[in-house]
Amino acid sequence: MNLSRRSGVEIRVAAPPSKSLTHRALVAAALADGVSEILRPLASEDTTLTSQGLRALGVAVEANGDGLSVRGCGGRFQTRGPVTLDLRNSGTSLRLLAGVATLSTFPVTLTGSARMQERPVGPLGDAIAALGGEVGYTVRPGYPPITVRGPARGGAAVIRGDISSQFVSSLLMAAPCWEDGLDLTLIPPLVSVSYLDLTAAVMRSFGVEIMREGEHFSVSPGVYRRRIYAVEGDWSSASYFFAIGAVCGGRVVVENLDPASLQGDRLFVEALEMMGASVRYGEDGIVLESNGDLDGIEADMAAAPDTVQTLAAVAAFARGPTRITGIAHLRYKESDRIAAIERVLGSVGARVVVEEDAVTITPGPLHGATVDPENDHRTAMSAAVIGLGAGGVRVTGAGCVDKSFPQFWNVLQEAGLL
Repeated sequence: MNLSRRSGVEIRVAAPPSKSLTHRALVAAALADGVSEILRPLASEDTTLTSQGLRALGVAVEANGDGLSVRGCGGRFQTRGPVTLDLRNSGTSLRLLAGVATLSTFPVTLTGSARMQERPVGPLGDAIAALGGEVGYTVRPGYPPITVRGPARGGAAVIRGDISSQFVSSLLMAAPCWEDGLDLTLIPPLVSVSYLDLTAAVMRSFGVEIMREGEHFSVSPGVYRRRIYAVEGDWSSASYFFAIGAVCGGRVVVENLDPASLQGDRLFVEALEMMGASVRYGEDGIVLESNGDLDGIEADMAAAPDTVQTLAAVAAFARGPTRITGIAHLRYKESDRIAAIERVLGSVGARVVVEEDAVTITPGPLHGATVDPENDHRTAMSAAVIGLGAGGVRVTGAGCVDKSFPQFWNVLQEAGLL
């Protein structure tokens, strides 16, 4: 995909449905006591893998207009033998389904791509074992392929909070279906806490009560109730359009976003405001206006991990250095995203200094480059921001955006940017 420099853009787009909420709604509906309707779910590679995984566990997931009908299992999967789930490159699918695999009396093996097999799941496996599930590893202890077998009883467990909040979400979502529920203590520091808020909100929406006090979560035994659930728009996917407006200058309107959303990535627009863009929350959408003059800032993005690369791309166009903190856990994503920031921004002329939990981007004279996103959708889309701001950028393997935003390049084309 070739990208040329643009300026004075005028864009109006609708944010696609939230990937995170679609995953969670699918799992909650699968565990519920009847047929649930999920309205406007995200149709992407990742969410399709979650649907396929649930079907393999015996749950009926069927298309229904622009939504999905899910016939829940009532908290017990009716598997008829061992099951193997290939979740490819979807970490969310693998981790969430590892937790609910404790509701199967037959072994469930969860595996994925070569990169997936480099992403740790040991803390999750240890917690599942402590709660009564059986856990084994096919190749390397603590890494996929991981085999889980129930039934787990639940009870008390402790888990690290510094690698992935998805470990915690996995346990929380399965917990109502365990005989003893769950009392979970997290070992700080905690990363991506906003995603735990999303998990709790979806659980409550499906009739389950969850309590939190600091680093402690408590879930009582209960039943997910069938319901109609509408998926809100995705702030992380919207971030690329806001970033394009900030860098290129002009006006961007993004519809289908909830200003009061629990999604941590909504904080991205606040970072752009700090850099000098104007943001207005109007009835017709979120409106960003910019003249392209941006200041470097210091921003803690621990609560908004999926927009770190987007902010790093914008930082390359600022008038001074930008330091982004709270990012150590990005090393365990679809790729090492800290290394990706250093590689991609360095290739176009910015200076990048990496620390354990931070990265500093110092702008320089920018030039074109060929960017290989290494099959990471967020690297590809953040590279598009750089390309539209600097010109001369070619993104190879552009189809990797199918993971979260299959229409991304089409939307840019319809906006006259390709």
